[in-house]
Amino acid sequence: MHNPESHVDADNTKTLEILYRDRDYVIVNKPSGLLVHRSMIDRHETRFALQILRNQLDQHVFPLHRLDKPTSGVLMFALSAEAARVFNRARVDMQLHLNKQYLAVTRGYAPKNIEVNHPLREQQDKICDKKMQSNKPAQEAFTHFKCLATVEIDTDFDRYPKSRYSLLACFPQTGRKHQIRRHLKHISHPIIGDAKHGKGIHNRFFKDKLNAGRLLLHALKIDFIHPYTQQSIQVSAPIDPCLQQLFKRFQWLDKIPQVMPKLIAPKPDTPKLNDPKHTK
Repeated sequence: MHNPESHVDADNTKTLEILYRDRDYVIVNKPSGLLVHRSMIDRHETRFALQILRNQLDQHVFPLHRLDKPTSGVLMFALSAEAARVFNRARVDMQLHLNKQYLAVTRGYAPKNIEVNHPLREQQDKICDKKMQSNKPAQEAFTHFKCLATVEIDTDFDRYPKSRYSLLACFPQTGRKHQIRRHLKHISHPIIGDAKHGKGIHNRFFKDKLNAGRLLLHALKIDFIHPYTQQSIQVSAPIDPCLQQLFKRFQWLDKIPQVMPKLIAPKPDTPKLNDPKHTK
């Protein structure tokens, strides 16, 4: 049986689109279907964002957050172990918050605005999490959703002659595993292409009739305060051709929040402000 999440846009990817780079950090646009790093869950996979970027930059890179294999969009790496420690320590000390915005195509007409405060139990994988405690209490999880657009389509499946779908902006305030997917399932608006939390008949319809056979979740924007320069960094990732053609069909292209231009990286020999590593 077809699994929409197995759709891979990244089979022939040799390089990743770089959206931002400075001396310490780099942000790329990850294609749908590409793992961030090697995983026991997908033992047969041979291509990973970490490996591609390492070869592309000819240096080690260190992922700073998660992005599911079928999700596309902004993905951030540190360019040294020290830069990773500084970034993660700032997050733990609440001196740095990584603000993220996603786009999701969901079933049904979603509310204009909705705050979801629904604790989530840690999801464990039978292969990777054998030694983890299985009776951990649910952790706090908060997500804000904003409906950007809706569409109604004539269909010949399910109990209704028409099917309704929404384009949502998603703002997770916590970082639980599959948080957006699980919260949208919780409010009965699952993401199209979500094999675990969605409904197969809608996923197949989008794949077979609308040329959209992937999880329709895209990490659109990320912003944070740079831990070295204290500058505000905002980066956006353009949507891929799959989403472009779908949004064009639904007349949603003008509903996407404005995508910021790529940030020009400083020259390698340009010291950064307030950076003890680059001052004498």
